Amino acid sequence: MCRLLAYLGSPISLAPLLWGPEHSLIVQSYQPQEMLSGVVNADGFGLGWYHAQRDTEPFTYKNTLPIWNDINLPNISRYVESGCVLGYVRSATPGQGLDFSNCQPFKYERLLFTHNGRIHKFQETLYRPIRNLLSDEIYQLIGGTTDSEHIFALLLNQWLANPGKSLEQALHTTLITLTELAQRYQTDVSANAIISDGHRLIASRFSTKSPAPSLYWIANDPTFPQSVIIASEPLFAGNWTSCPENSIISVKEDRDIRIEQI
Repeated sequence: MCRLLAYLGSPISLAPLLWGPEHSLIVQSYQPQEMLSGVVNADGFGLGWYHAQRDTEPFTYKNTLPIWNDINLPNISRYVESGCVLGYVRSATPGQGLDFSNCQPFKYERLLFTHNGRIHKFQETLYRPIRNLLSDEIYQLIGGTTDSEHIFALLLNQWLANPGKSLEQALHTTLITLTELAQRYQTDVSANAIISDGHRLIASRFSTKSPAPSLYWIANDPTFPQSVIIASEPLFAGNWTSCPENSIISVKEDRDIRIEQI
């Protein structure tokens, strides 16, 4: 299982977010505390962020190296400044390739998407059924082989086919669809996901089989004032709140937080 991180708030450089906390995303790559499977997250990493002043499509930086082995990241993280950041470190499901096409965050226009979890025996169970639900446009966007990218494709399919739907509603419908498919094909799905358009964060803590992977949020901590952080594990000592199982967490641009049970 992977470890996720999302930040929404006053623009900051990536350095204090990635390197500063005592249990930072980098530390979680080699010393995670709450993973349900796997030992380390050494199968690559990725970052996505939005320009602090201009309303443009997001930027991404990815590598198949462990995050602690990337010699460019310390310099990049001191240079880049953003008010909306998504990141993850990867623990690859056995059988899934370690290449850039399988690195998150996945991107579509202004959207960034990260996922922690898995579809059990994905290739043998939901790989084809999910693809059968996709429009040709979304089908052609899939570049890798991961269950994560297919979940994102299913979400995009729901969202683009129903222009009146919010991202929260599209995510809700996607998770219900995955539940129905899991029941039909006798498998399990865990889907902690974070989506952003640069102005808000939408996250889920979800699993068809308890317990769901861990997910927390914290708002306006003195270390990171005027911000909301969502993470697989707390980055530092503070007033972190565990997200309820099978829920969707919505963080608006004004950092108002709403939680909806699925």
